[in-house]
Amino acid sequence: MFFKKIYNLGDRLEDKVRGKLSHYPIIYAFVGGVGVVIFWRGVWHTVDHVTQFIFANGNGAASTSLIEFFWWDGPLSILIGTTLLLIDGLFVSSFIGNEIIISGLKKEKKLIEKTEDEIAFDVAEDAKIIHEIRDVSERLKRIETLLKK
Repeated sequence: MFFKKIYNLGDRLEDKVRGKLSHYPIIYAFVGGVGVVIFWRGVWHTVDHVTQFIFANGNGAASTSLIEFFWWDGPLSILIGTTLLLIDGLFVSSFIGNEIIISGLKKEKKLIEKTEDEIAFDVAEDAKIIHEIRDVSERLKRIETLLKK
């Protein structure tokens, strides 16, 4: 119950932020890019610190020093980047992509799993859809010209 309320609150916040940012695509792209960079920076630093903790042999030969960079620097960056990306609705699409999500919802096979015949069928279906769209577009143009007369 508690998690559902938090999820709904986050969903409403995301909808509002995306609605506002969609009117300013350059700012939207900038915020999304900053979120991705901060997220991956956090992953990078966390892995550095974990590696240093596991493999440190006391001679200080590591890519980062625990004295210079606090251990929470990486996880905090991951948290900030994740928050930014969740709020502006780019978290999933940044890392997975819309096509993969849609193909999963349609329960389609991955391209690498398809046979040559299945790929040829998909290409033919796409060509058929494109032809139908052009046909509908031409009909619409004819109707518009008739209505103008």
